Amino acid sequence: QNILTVCFSVGYSAVALNHVIDFKEKKQEIIKPVSPSELFPSLPIVQGTSKRIKVLTRLTLVVSDPSHCNLLRSTSANIRLYDIIAVFPKTEKLFHIACTTLDVDLVCINVTEKLPFYFRRPPVNMAIDRGIYFELLYTPAIKDSTMRRYTISNAISLMQICKGKNIVISGAAERPLELRGPYDVANLGLLFGLSEGEAKAAVSTNCRATILHGETRKSACGVVYTVKKPRKVEEEETGVPACKKAKTQA
Repeated sequence: QNILTVCFSVGYSAVALNHVIDFKEKKQEIIKPVSPSELFPSLPIVQGTSKRIKVLTRLTLVVSDPSHCNLLRSTSANIRLYDIIAVFPKTEKLFHIACTTLDVDLVCINVTEKLPFYFRRPPVNMAIDRGIYFELLYTPAIKDSTMRRYTISNAISLMQICKGKNIVISGAAERPLELRGPYDVANLGLLFGLSEGEAKAAVSTNCRATILHGETRKSACGVVYTVKKPRKVEEEETGVPACKKAKTQA
């Protein structure tokens, strides 16, 4: 509840509750996600708007063996209940499988230690074409100076291949003090090798595209996302259609 309160106070409009499954530690099963209404009886209103903050459910699978990917390929009913599906590959082979064949929304990049492999252009480009996004965490860079070096180094090596495309920067915060506002996170993106526009997209439009990709994964073909276009002030005052107004001016 405290983390959610800080999120809406610094300007976020959507938060994902992450359920992590690491097959290496112990045998775990994918359970149904907990409904946000059960955890938070009353959701706070986003600052500056009249809408309440949106709480999503996310499943992250830490895979260290190719057999772990079979669970994602199967049609599990519980997997379809999550809004976002992410995979954390530990080896180069699993990274290639995640980018080319797995039906996921996010591919997590390890930022706490030096990567045991180099990013290659073919699987990265295929993931971009499939609409899959790469996730970078900024929380480890705040906690420790050593992890900060690994975060920047691994991020820059990824940017050299993907050219700043399909990047999402998230927090994975476990305490309210680890959270940073969207503008602060965008500034951190500059250290990762992103341009100003790419850094802003990594905390805004790319995140929205990831959510839409998850909705597309649930449906048969795709989804249609509509946005209400605001009317101009002049048209609201006069009430004259734009076509007739153009003829009158001519």
